[in-house]
Amino acid sequence: MKIAVIGCGYLGAVHAAAMASLGFETVGVDVDAAKVERLRRGEPPFFEPGLPELLRSGVDAGALRFTTDVAEAAGSDVVFIAVGTPQRAGSDAADLTFVDAAVESLLPHVGDGTLVVGKSTVPVGTAQRLAGIVRPTGARLAWNPEFLREGFAVQDTLAPDRLVYGVEPGDDVAVERLDAVYASVLARGTERLVLDFATAELVKVSANAFLATKISFINAMAELAETVGADVTRLADAIGLDARIGRRFLNAGLGFGGGCLPKDIRAFQARAAELGHAESLGFLREVDAINLRRRDRMAALIERELEAAGGDRVAMLGLAFKPNSDDVRDSPALDVCRMLQAGGRVVTAYDPEARETARRVLPSLEIVASVDAAVRDADVLALGTEWQEFRDLDPAHVATLTRARVIVDGRNTLDAGRWSAAGFRVVGLGKPEVAAAWPEVAPA
Repeated sequence: MKIAVIGCGYLGAVHAAAMASLGFETVGVDVDAAKVERLRRGEPPFFEPGLPELLRSGVDAGALRFTTDVAEAAGSDVVFIAVGTPQRAGSDAADLTFVDAAVESLLPHVGDGTLVVGKSTVPVGTAQRLAGIVRPTGARLAWNPEFLREGFAVQDTLAPDRLVYGVEPGDDVAVERLDAVYASVLARGTERLVLDFATAELVKVSANAFLATKISFINAMAELAETVGADVTRLADAIGLDARIGRRFLNAGLGFGGGCLPKDIRAFQARAAELGHAESLGFLREVDAINLRRRDRMAALIERELEAAGGDRVAMLGLAFKPNSDDVRDSPALDVCRMLQAGGRVVTAYDPEARETARRVLPSLEIVASVDAAVRDADVLALGTEWQEFRDLDPAHVATLTRARVIVDGRNTLDAGRWSAAGFRVVGLGKPEVAAAWPEVAPA
């Protein structure tokens, strides 16, 4: 079976490499010639654990190739659409320019027997519209939403927790073709759901909306905890023991970012409004607002600690929106750096993988190559991304390099006992010590 993947960004490059590893002749197509050249050498254009090895294996074996010419998708049994759907400029809605362009470019190169499969996250109703465009060529359309977590994308592609197929009623051929693609995945007992187009499209955005809501819920509780002197982490532990709730995604702190959750919940609201159901998803506006407020809160807390220390130098540890990624799209940590700089503070930052991506987004930020260089001469330390490297730091060693004696833990992930023993005060968002640092809102 021959497979083509249109779009070789984060989703597409991982999917193409995974398809080749499953034994399929695979071609990846992208309009970015520089990206394609890197991929031809087996070099991913972004950091993702496990992807370099998977990519090089496919390229070296001749099972995986990359091109800028969409005509090379001709003759494919399955063509996956894996292009981006960013937030539309000046709107919360999703921009479908790249999806529409990908489908239009494919039309001369598909025909009877071709299955075109959308993987991009799109507003509900998109698949039905595109099916009408594809159908006259003799090709079929299906929708197979992705559920990748950055940092675990290879694992999530090759061993997903479920497979979702959105197909037209009675299209057994599309189901059989997708079953053939995912035969090794299904053989492990992976749950497979065959749905209509609309339901399949809603699965991804609904899942992201739910996760975003859960994160923002615990961060709303953190706002209250900071006022009354409660500990939001212990609160999460307690409510997470309820089997109906669970502990995952109840980690209060700096909030979520990245290229999916923020833009997906905004696009979901926009689409609901277009369908006359703005009130149904109105709560997502507050979910978004709570998330953004955490960035303001951390920046303000760092400012308070700087004033107390009589200094203006901050060391920010972490710039990626999450660990095991170099993605700084809508990164909370980078946003806090930007706010501090706007206030005239001097920020020196370090991230294990996101240094180059962060430089492109915020060139005014001083980004160094090590933790030691970042903390040297700082007045306040701040943790913005919960990399294992930062969890494993030796606080006693850090203490020899910096005059700072406080670290603002934006992810509530550090071992406060170890840091305290080395002479640091650890200030975590949603923790009792925050109330003490904000006497105007502390309980009488």
